[in-house]
Amino acid sequence: MTLSVDLRTERGAFAVAAAFAVRPGEILAVIGPNGSGKSTLLDAIAGNLPSTGRVAIGDRVLDDSAGPAGDRSAGRPIRLAPAERRLALLGQRPVLFPHLSVQENVAFGPRAQAVPHTDALRAARARLAEVGLLELAERRPARLSGGQQQRVAIARALASTPEALLLDEPFAALDAQTATQARRLIAAQRDDARIPILLVTHDPMDALLLASRTLVLQEGVVVQQAATAEVLGHPHSPFVAALVGVNRLTGSGSGTGAVRADGIDFAGHGDPIGAGAGATVVFAPGSVRVLADADEADDRATAGTGSVWTGAGWTGTVAELEPAAAGIRIRTAEHPAIAADCPSTVAVALGLRPGQRLRFRVSAEDVSIRREA
Repeated sequence: MTLSVDLRTERGAFAVAAAFAVRPGEILAVIGPNGSGKSTLLDAIAGNLPSTGRVAIGDRVLDDSAGPAGDRSAGRPIRLAPAERRLALLGQRPVLFPHLSVQENVAFGPRAQAVPHTDALRAARARLAEVGLLELAERRPARLSGGQQQRVAIARALASTPEALLLDEPFAALDAQTATQARRLIAAQRDDARIPILLVTHDPMDALLLASRTLVLQEGVVVQQAATAEVLGHPHSPFVAALVGVNRLTGSGSGTGAVRADGIDFAGHGDPIGAGAGATVVFAPGSVRVLADADEADDRATAGTGSVWTGAGWTGTVAELEPAAAGIRIRTAEHPAIAADCPSTVAVALGLRPGQRLRFRVSAEDVSIRREA
């Protein structure tokens, strides 16, 4: 059943408004900076915060009140208590009952739904086996590592057979290996349980690995909602571009099929851009090739020959150097809006230093071009 959301909620003076739907077997990622309203949105859907608007799972209405447009379903407003919503909300830190064993913690959800104790324990042990912790069923949470506790929390959320799963930064407090295991568990629920999953994350890579679509929140407002490949590959705003770590430039069609932005002619894939038409250019810092200033032969090979444009090229004076995941990130005095990531081996060979004159190249296949909205 589809999770349908169209609501507005407030936490103090801060307001969040969002409308979207998550289909069965789909993960919708919600990304945004700290304070953008991601956790507030989940709390409102779960019923932990008052809201106006509508929340439903299939035909079952969880919340229906006078919304931003003043609409209301026939009859009295509906507002189910959190325990009645059949939604599982899982945060980044597990909240387990310290006085209960691991299996009793996991059995708590089924027991709350009036499942007989023996059946609830059987379901709990099955979920613990799924997360690889069955051998720890009799332990208390205090005797588990942080990663093990989070896996127990995932098992407990799933043992209640929720109709939708709400995940609030579930991997943030985990080490790399445990986070990978947790992602596999969530992906399995997407593929096997076929329930809607809403995943709040600060890491765009979680969206890339798990979610077919991504929604971006900024200051409580949805600023982009599209396929994950579109959101991460061609952000609609400088804010989103900074969030996902890509270069985003605005410019206009040059009349040759390229877009001129920041004084550079870019060719790429995407929308055809006419002369003078507004456009945006997006490419990853890691797709930029960094060359010695005197390397004219490589310059010609990269740029192509004749009238066929195969990329973009520019020169610049190194103004800033900072660590990057793959080596060194470079910004130049002439084009400070453009970041280029230089592999460590290349940086050593070039003898990177401030004030150095370099050439930069990016292939057309690595450049996304869109008409400006």
